[in-house]
Amino acid sequence: MHCVKIRNITIGSGDLVLIAGPCVIESRDHALFMAESILEITSRLTIPFIFKASFDKANRSSIQSYRGPGLDKGLEILLAVKESFHIPVTTDIHERAQARPAAEVLDLIQIPAFLCRQTDILLEAGATGLPINIKKGQFMAPWDMAHAVAKVESTGNGAILLTERGTTFGYNNLVCDMRNLGIMRSLGKPVILDVTHSIQLPGGKGTSSGGDRQFIAPLARAGVAFGVDGVFMEVHDDPDHALSDGPNSLPLKDLAAVLKQLKLIHEVVA
Repeated sequence: MHCVKIRNITIGSGDLVLIAGPCVIESRDHALFMAESILEITSRLTIPFIFKASFDKANRSSIQSYRGPGLDKGLEILLAVKESFHIPVTTDIHERAQARPAAEVLDLIQIPAFLCRQTDILLEAGATGLPINIKKGQFMAPWDMAHAVAKVESTGNGAILLTERGTTFGYNNLVCDMRNLGIMRSLGKPVILDVTHSIQLPGGKGTSSGGDRQFIAPLARAGVAFGVDGVFMEVHDDPDHALSDGPNSLPLKDLAAVLKQLKLIHEVVA
């Protein structure tokens, strides 16, 4: 297993790591509030934490949907989170040109699932030298992620995470095949389970995606029992009024209880 170092956090070394935050940056104050709130919980439970929120949701269902503050403002807010709380930050990029400016702020670059086959963006991200988290496409077989890994490694960058986020299962539905976690881990890279996107119903509400929030905790428990290296969660203080992915976001008030369960399971299987 190739461990990946992200500032003071090592993924793949035995600790269970949390990547979490609101789906999209809604405002500077909200991002800082969410980062501080999640950090308080993870510090108390001694769970390593990486903050994630998107500066642009380029794949929204509807043209009317809120996308985020954009690259410059979004990176400014992520830098404020990083400097205020001394925690690693990550977000996704959608174009080659975003890789270099993002690398000046981020500690981990995320490649969205829809772009995991796009050679140019993988090469540009890899060339930054930062660790890269590649989310498996909803349309991808897990063993085919070896090609995405090879593309990033061709830049001389082997610091790669692979994230499972569900597989297309008919119209407006995803299913999480737990075998994918083991298959991708056999590629020699740490594996993250994105539990909140795995219970998403893409386009399920017509002009936006739906989700089965009730399954976040049990799916997370199953993934940790399987032996993942980290868990990705979209967390929001008021999911019903979130500007993106509210139906598949974990309420902030439930985070501590869920993480306590995950930590106990991890201690048994680690």
